[in-house]
Amino acid sequence: MSYSRPIKSPCLRVCAVDGRANACRGCGRTLKEIAGWGAMSDGERDDVLRLLPARIEALGERASNRDEALAKIAELLSDRAH
Repeated sequence: MSYSRPIKSPCLRVCAVDGRANACRGCGRTLKEIAGWGAMSDGERDDVLRLLPARIEALGERASNRDEALAKIAELLSDRAH
């Protein structure tokens, strides 16, 4: 029996979308990206992950936990590189 590896996610369990930025205040993803995350390929998820730091920065003070979000995104991207 083989098991697939879990899908890595930048979710911080904040799940509050900022209406002005159209992005989650926790992870920076759009609602469309969040809804489709499980159906995306690893490459598609990596493409979105690369966009997230700029979105988190653009949220500024509206980001729920900027440092935690950026650290988690960086970790996910470095894990995919190996």
